[in-house]
Amino acid sequence: MAKLAINLAGLELKNPVLTASGTFGYGTEFQDFIDLSRLGGFIVKGTTLHPREGNPYPRMAETASGMLNAVGLQNKGVDYFIDRIYPGIQGLKTNILVNVSGSTVSDYVETAAKINELEHIPAIELNISCPNVKEGGMAFGTRCSSVSEVVRAVRQVYRKHLMVKLSPNVTDIQEIARTAEAEGADSLSLINTLMGMAVDIRKRKPVLSTVTGGLSGPCVKPVALRMVWQVAKAVKIPVVGLGGIMNAADALEFLMAGASAVQIGTANFIDPAVTVKIIDGIEAYLDANGFGDVREIIGII
Repeated sequence: MAKLAINLAGLELKNPVLTASGTFGYGTEFQDFIDLSRLGGFIVKGTTLHPREGNPYPRMAETASGMLNAVGLQNKGVDYFIDRIYPGIQGLKTNILVNVSGSTVSDYVETAAKINELEHIPAIELNISCPNVKEGGMAFGTRCSSVSEVVRAVRQVYRKHLMVKLSPNVTDIQEIARTAEAEGADSLSLINTLMGMAVDIRKRKPVLSTVTGGLSGPCVKPVALRMVWQVAKAVKIPVVGLGGIMNAADALEFLMAGASAVQIGTANFIDPAVTVKIIDGIEAYLDANGFGDVREIIGII
């Protein structure tokens, strides 16, 4: 049987399959469907310094080969996570990562500093697709200057594995990736959702209350795959690929394009057991094709 273990810049994964933030809750919601210890790890929903109510309904919509969401990072804040959620998940036999979001640099820094103290959280995923309220609402991840500022600031207070999640809504994804790497990112995950919208022609109005939202699902996979391939060539740190991965074949494409691991997102809404099926499918492919270690196919194209 092929070896599936991956060392992600010091973060030891038993296999290269993680779950994407916002699609897997706090993990425990999926315990009736899968053995969480089989995962390489899971990433909890976006966590902010203060509680957020999220956006008004409707904030999710199905589209052709995908979905739009504008949930708006609804969560009860990092202190609630530490006091109420963490005690119930800290004993799980897999890697638990927290997706950290914020509206200002200080928000990110304070949240990351709090999570840094949690013994059983070995990494955070820094969501830099959030709007910077002090810069007119432009997302942190769309300009090198703001990427540099937030990653550098968080790196100063966060001592464990720092994964930075990149926005695809940029002109040059490689430039953004190199900036995050230069400021101390240990790995990069991409892509976050693409901006999209849908219109209800019967009501003659946008489907989402926010008009636009994040597009995910199979429709974004070719774009995600291209960006992962580009970034993997541009940086020396590991890349984690996500965007429309629905099965093992999709995951294998990302690994061959240069991703060291993958995240499964929208597919969890369709099949809550999809992650373990993908793990099994990767292993079956490696065995059938004479590969003894998953690392042999990373970047093989």
